[in-house]
Amino acid sequence: MSQNAPTGHTQHPEWNATVLGYPRIGPDRETKKAMEALWAGRADLAATESALAAVRARTVRRLNALGLPAHDASIPSSFSAYDQVLDTAVAVGAVPERFADLVGADGRVDLGACSTMARGRGTLAPLEMTKWFDTNYHYLVPEIGPTTAFRFADDRGVREFSEALADGFLTRPVVVGPVTFLLLAKAADGGPEGFAPISRLEDLLAAYEGLLAAHAAAGATWVQLDEPGLVSESATARVDGLADLVRGAYERLAAVPGRPRLLVATPYGDAQEFLGALSAVEGIALDLVEGSAPADPSVLAGKTVVGGVVDGRNVWRGDLEEARESLRRMQGSAGRVVPGTSTSLLHVPHDVSRESALPERLRGWLSFADQKVAEVVLLGRALADPDGSGVAAGLADSAAARADRLGASGVVRPQVRDRLAALTPDAFRRSDHAVRRVAQETALGLPLLPTTTIGSFPQTSEIRRARAARSRGELAQEGYEEFLRAEIDRVVQLQEELGLDVLVHGEPERNDMVQYFAEQLDGFAVTEHGWVQSYGSRGVRPPILWGDVSRPAPITVPWSRYAASRTAKPVKGMLTGPVTILAWSFVRDDQPLGDTANQVALALRDEVADLEAAGIGIVQVDEPALRELLPLRTADQAAYLDWSVTAFRLATAGAADATQVHTHLCYSEFGEVIEAIDGLDADVTSIEAARSRMEVLEDVARAGFARGIGPGVYDIHSPRVPSAEEVVGLLRSAVGSVPAPQVWVNPDCGLKTRGYAETTESLRNLVEAARTVRAELLEGTPVAG
Repeated sequence: MSQNAPTGHTQHPEWNATVLGYPRIGPDRETKKAMEALWAGRADLAATESALAAVRARTVRRLNALGLPAHDASIPSSFSAYDQVLDTAVAVGAVPERFADLVGADGRVDLGACSTMARGRGTLAPLEMTKWFDTNYHYLVPEIGPTTAFRFADDRGVREFSEALADGFLTRPVVVGPVTFLLLAKAADGGPEGFAPISRLEDLLAAYEGLLAAHAAAGATWVQLDEPGLVSESATARVDGLADLVRGAYERLAAVPGRPRLLVATPYGDAQEFLGALSAVEGIALDLVEGSAPADPSVLAGKTVVGGVVDGRNVWRGDLEEARESLRRMQGSAGRVVPGTSTSLLHVPHDVSRESALPERLRGWLSFADQKVAEVVLLGRALADPDGSGVAAGLADSAAARADRLGASGVVRPQVRDRLAALTPDAFRRSDHAVRRVAQETALGLPLLPTTTIGSFPQTSEIRRARAARSRGELAQEGYEEFLRAEIDRVVQLQEELGLDVLVHGEPERNDMVQYFAEQLDGFAVTEHGWVQSYGSRGVRPPILWGDVSRPAPITVPWSRYAASRTAKPVKGMLTGPVTILAWSFVRDDQPLGDTANQVALALRDEVADLEAAGIGIVQVDEPALRELLPLRTADQAAYLDWSVTAFRLATAGAADATQVHTHLCYSEFGEVIEAIDGLDADVTSIEAARSRMEVLEDVARAGFARGIGPGVYDIHSPRVPSAEEVVGLLRSAVGSVPAPQVWVNPDCGLKTRGYAETTESLRNLVEAARTVRAELLEGTPVAG
């Protein structure tokens, strides 16, 4: 224990088990509903705060009921109404200058103001959003400059801790650590060339000192500082001497008088080279699913070590006997070993016991957040008292469930495996792109700077009500299909009126871009209540991929064929790619991911062929998760990119030369995978670019990307409507970086979450801007970048 730790710590019992975080959306998405009511004006700040407090109270009580004690800080205080990185930025005063008016006189930023930073306001762009490591969670990127005035500015986290304490629960506050916060930040506009946010670490630590002191004053005995940035080589490789910076940072924080004890968590991978730099802290949480125990066990000496043996990111019941042995092997090295989860449980749904529609046998293989808490509690008992009541039975039950899953019918389908084994190299290759381009120009006849959308149009309340009525049996299938045709008619007509060049059918039949396909592919199951936060108030229900995958019948063909019959313009067929289907599902863990991806790819290849046969000349196979799954350690990346590119090419390489294959990627750092994107060999690639103001085009230009590119000009994750002038500026930048004949004009992503009023106005401005820049190009007018 650090000599500066409060003497009162020894009065509190040590943990037997813990988790690094818990879902914060609520089992019935109460957080989402509360925030959206605030944004819509249906609730004021007081009512919203009350609703969110109820979610927090329920969470703490639930974790206690599942076996985490009320008074030992084993229950994490990890709630966020929108995003934990945004919360940290607000707490340390890192509010961009354009939002300075949102900060109250007391330094606090209320929920409405935080929402403005996340979603934008008028002409003020929101904070950029990107993927959280190799997950499908999105965080808001802090903007840090040389003069950002760090200070402990907002005590929301302290107030939430005190709220639980008043209810009788001593929790453990969870905060993004200072090193990760700066590694994930971007340089604010206007800073000097080469400025790196990590250079402000010493200044930032003063704010963390204040944060720790405030938590100590409120009665916190432990604070968890999450440092997943230390496991990401793409982040750590940019900083020389990072281990020394980490050591210095935590020695300084450890010197805060009377502070809580510090648990530093390194989820999502292996932080071996930095563990020795954490000698000043009392606890370390290790991810033992994606990482491993330290090669030098002496770095654990005297510390509380949370061994993350229960997978916080997938839903299968674990091998608890093997997990116990992993923990036992560390017991001789650490001061104390505590079973825990590998990551926060925000990546999994709340409770599998609510899934009454799942087959009972399948349900018995699964472990959602509540079940994972029970697993770590059982492991805690197994370490403390191996012969205790229920320990042996619990471990045996876990082993039986795993054995039952691996031997179940449908997990292996010989016909699927035989088809994959028979493939030849030609199954993964198309004709040269130059040949395809000529065939497609002849077939499609598109103008310079062709305009399109990414696929989905707003999912209105009428669409959701019709889908729900069909699910309840209140609307017959014939009536539901009639409703969908009318919706497609409306969307096609709107696109015609707006003047878009390549149309889509709007996807009214799809609840989610992955779940929709999973519902119609063998080898998948879907949940009723399995919601997981993707960003802000956006939740998804990841399907469960449990067996070999095949396609029993066409999936998208009838709706694409119908839309094409309603217009003379080209209509895109819309598919979700194999990598994204895997990334946004809970995937079987009993075979290599590449094998599973190829099974999905074969099913999609059949769908592409059926779309072509139906007369669809453009097929988009979305892969927004391509960068998301990129391993955090460089040594593992080549193998991943090989199988992910191979799977995409297997899905699309059967297309004829005249069929234009599109793909879509969003909200990722594309420069790291630009060669893989090129390797996909898609004819057109659309990418997120609006929030980053076309930054990605530097990577595209540098790589000499020669096929079609559609840099997004309309940020659909914000309700603000970009003006035609704003889009003109973005397009001029685009054609200044990439040859104009390659450039497409499109939004950043699908329009499912937007409303029709803002969508219509935004697309009208998009088309007007495209026509303006197209005219400039055709007239030979110089286009300023």
